Amino acid sequence: MVSSSVKRSRSADRSLDRGLDRRIDGQQPPSDRSGQSGQIEQSGQPGQPEQVDQQRFNPIPTTRCLVQPLPTAPLFGTDGIRGQAGTLLTAPLATQVGFWAGQVLRCHGETGPVILGQDSRNSSDMLAASLAAGLTTAGLEVWNMGLCPTAAVAHLAMGNAGGIMISASHNPPPDNGIKFFSSDGTKLSSLLQQQIEAALRGQGLPHTSLCSTEETTSIQWGRAYQRPDLVERYVDFLYQPFQPHPDLSGLRIVLDLAWGAATRVAKQVFEATGAEVVILNGLPDGDRINVQCGSTHLDQIKTATTELNADIGFAFDGDADRVMAVDAQGRVIDGDYILYFWGQTLKQADKLPNDTIVSTVMANLGFERAWEQQGGKLLRTPVGDQHVFAEMISQGAMLGGEQSGHILCHHYSLTGDGILTALHLADLLKQAGCSLPELVAQSFETYPQRLKNVRVEDPTVRCNWSQCEPLQQAIAQAESDMGDQGRVLVRASGTEPLIRVMVEAASADLVDYWTDTLADQVVQHLG
Repeated sequence: MVSSSVKRSRSADRSLDRGLDRRIDGQQPPSDRSGQSGQIEQSGQPGQPEQVDQQRFNPIPTTRCLVQPLPTAPLFGTDGIRGQAGTLLTAPLATQVGFWAGQVLRCHGETGPVILGQDSRNSSDMLAASLAAGLTTAGLEVWNMGLCPTAAVAHLAMGNAGGIMISASHNPPPDNGIKFFSSDGTKLSSLLQQQIEAALRGQGLPHTSLCSTEETTSIQWGRAYQRPDLVERYVDFLYQPFQPHPDLSGLRIVLDLAWGAATRVAKQVFEATGAEVVILNGLPDGDRINVQCGSTHLDQIKTATTELNADIGFAFDGDADRVMAVDAQGRVIDGDYILYFWGQTLKQADKLPNDTIVSTVMANLGFERAWEQQGGKLLRTPVGDQHVFAEMISQGAMLGGEQSGHILCHHYSLTGDGILTALHLADLLKQAGCSLPELVAQSFETYPQRLKNVRVEDPTVRCNWSQCEPLQQAIAQAESDMGDQGRVLVRASGTEPLIRVMVEAASADLVDYWTDTLADQVVQHLG
């Protein structure tokens, strides 16, 4: 006997079928002129195919599912593979990336599952499924955590075959990315990334087609599992330095979760500390991730922190591997300040080898000179947390990061973790016994600094910007004009089609003049 619930379900299904075309365009189903319903009038001559009404049917671009030629420029940039979903990052490409990454990992003896995670972008599900298909075709097991911060993937990758995070970090919603972690929780080495790309291009590893007609009975197939429960292991890891939880009671904290990966854990993590927590942009939303919010758009967090008279506000990016802070006066506490405060704390505890902090060429001169006055040393690297990490390993340093909010403290983690950093900064503030504005007043005064981004679509032009003679002449003139009281940094972004122009000087007028002048040169000769 069929149960009543099943009968109701089938009845509902028939209702859905009858109403389908009404929902497509909001109109009643068509009927023929004779009044006999259910017969749809055909267009065109008998025996000819019906003409599609383009106003009612907008086909999905075939670029989403066709194998596209690989770009001549390298796929792997400063943070894995990044580009627009459906254009560069398609399902076929992601499947091939997963397959060849699996082959490379197996060739290097990695065993265990590959940990997969993603941010909230609309294309992340597609890329996750495609990567899992490629990895399992290569014979590897996949544990998919779903929505989670990048640092969760890095942490869970330790002791396993590796990890893959699907995210474009701070980029806008149409973009996405694929970044890899090794079995020790660090970013995959450049050598292994090069091997994956070489295999994708038919070089390096023996070429094996995904559509091979060879006998497949002996091939080991991997399995894919949904493992959202693993995120709780990451949450437990965040609390380990504090045992059992950091005590942030008495603090009012505002969190801007940027509609991204931080929405999975940040509210839970901070509420467990006893703090009063106010959440902005706190649901996963692929249409709004990073849009006028998060670590690269600080107006919302500044307004909320000021109006609520909060002790501190934190803004994360789309995958929560970076964080920016603000105080109750709306002042931005960027990575330079975070490194300075955390560096002081570690130095006083004799946990900062050689009193050394590693940062990048973007670090403010005010920060560098203040740290040197404390008896410390600041080492600079090119932009990119992978460069910071490499220098930290080379020098035996325990603290490093970027002005943009990527912070690495090797006492606790081997990768950038915005939530971990925010917890430690909030704990530092609680232990200081003073307000954040007072803490800032005791630190350093920044030199005026301005960053201007100029869009340059041609990747070849971007990569060869340094060969532009008029721009080089303008840079030389700027450096001569400012002397040792300023500096110029022009570079191609490794994650976006941008040339970044940064000028820093003792005078704000000089900064504005030379930033605009150099940006105009980029537009004129490269844009």
